[in-house]
Amino acid sequence: MLGVPACFIFLLCQLTGPAASGIPKKLVGAIGGSVIFPLNLSVNLVDSIIWVFNSTTLVTIQPKTADKNALIIVTQKRNTERVNFTHEGYSLKLSRLTKNDSGVYRVEIHNSTLQDPLTQEYELHVYEYLSKPKVIIGLQENKNGTCVTNLTCSMEHGEEDVTYSWKSLDQATNESHRGSILPISWRWEKSDMTFICMASNPISSNSSNPIFAQNLCEGAAGGQTPYVILYVLLSFFLLCSLTLVLIIFIIRRERKKERYSRGKPSKYHLFHFAHTPKGNRTPLPAHVIRYTKIMYL
Repeated sequence: MLGVPACFIFLLCQLTGPAASGIPKKLVGAIGGSVIFPLNLSVNLVDSIIWVFNSTTLVTIQPKTADKNALIIVTQKRNTERVNFTHEGYSLKLSRLTKNDSGVYRVEIHNSTLQDPLTQEYELHVYEYLSKPKVIIGLQENKNGTCVTNLTCSMEHGEEDVTYSWKSLDQATNESHRGSILPISWRWEKSDMTFICMASNPISSNSSNPIFAQNLCEGAAGGQTPYVILYVLLSFFLLCSLTLVLIIFIIRRERKKERYSRGKPSKYHLFHFAHTPKGNRTPLPAHVIRYTKIMYL
């Protein structure tokens, strides 16, 4: 390293520390967003800077000198409007991120006094903003009036590096649980509980709709079953009784209508015998006498 300027030795120490240990700088970005790959260096004695994505050259830079402006060459046309450099430095800013931008980036600093370029690596992960997680209810089991089941939290898409946790809320206590599966054991006579799943990744978080234990375990409490059955039986018996009374009432009303429609027999029938002497009575049949009162005029 004899003959190498002190400023370049300082630059070498800055760039080779993480690279020498084999640990790249980790960066995160969101789909549609942007990310900056930091590069802190003085451009003195730097011949060129090359940014590489995986094994493909992304940008080649010849820094600005006293007699000429900086020359920046973007090798792929689709990246022309996505690549930018902050202020007067050469930290790379990449915009309009997509999932395919995830990967390893490397910057190479070339100088004629060094046999090999100085390098720094970056590892970029591009994530989606999380949507509302969904909750799947497992099989329910009733053990001596206790509702036992599992709730499973998941994402329809974008599950990379997602962590799950649960909040169990009631009037007395608030509890938390880590993991996508929440075991539940709840008795009917206890106060209602609310369960909420929370999902998060390095750039966002979201929560599920609340789930209420009383609705989740409805009908699973063994202590309530006899009362429910008794209520159903009493309601059925009352309905049958009312139906029978209504049918009897309708039948009687229809019979009464039918009787009057045929004509009700009169109690009195008037017979006039114009030429029959009063002493000469005409005998009536026995079946007529029963329903008739004879009047003589």
